[in-house]
Amino acid sequence: MVDRDILIVEDEAKIAEVLKDYLVNAGYRVSCLDSGDAVVPFVRQNRPGLILLDIMIPGKDGMEVCRELRRFTDVPVIMITARVEEVDRLLGLELGADDYICKPFSPREVLARVKAVLRRVYAQPADKILAAGEISLSQETRRVLVSGQELRLTACEYNLMEALLSHPNRIFSRNELISIVQGYDFEGYDRTIDSHVKNLRKKIAVHLPGKEIISTVYGMGYRLNAGRDEQA
Repeated sequence: MVDRDILIVEDEAKIAEVLKDYLVNAGYRVSCLDSGDAVVPFVRQNRPGLILLDIMIPGKDGMEVCRELRRFTDVPVIMITARVEEVDRLLGLELGADDYICKPFSPREVLARVKAVLRRVYAQPADKILAAGEISLSQETRRVLVSGQELRLTACEYNLMEALLSHPNRIFSRNELISIVQGYDFEGYDRTIDSHVKNLRKKIAVHLPGKEIISTVYGMGYRLNAGRDEQA
């Protein structure tokens, strides 16, 4: 099954080996690359189920690799970084990464993140159609349509859209959305959800220009507007 195939992109051999051992022992099939230049050709040929992608790698860095991947695939990407500045975290998420892990980390934490991402991406629920206004979502096919046009979403963006569509007009706090979107108890940087909302708004706006579909409720969180005045 494709969701058991993991690609590790890490130029520090010891780190790559430890991660590989943990993942293999957990039942995953693992491939390793140590250069950013090799990632896109590998993914096009092998179609892994998830990528652990270090930012600081030889050749193309992780940010550029993630940007190129998102031009042709929605494969889940977990960024690995030694940088702790907010701008690096936000940039990685805005490029389409599904999650990030900061060094130093424990292999157990990485395994937990991998399992959480794979669960939410490859789960097969009974089909249910969620809809509000000109937006609809199929839980079976994981397709989101806006005015009849399909949106290409990352796993996190899809989960965010599913949560908001499940309860139109309800205000979700950032912490609630993080728990739903990331799939585990998240500690630390709670503004990561803002990046996913920003990306989702941009994609919706292509088909519904001039409408505020997802509103920011200051001091409280976010709400998907349904049956409200959607003019921005």
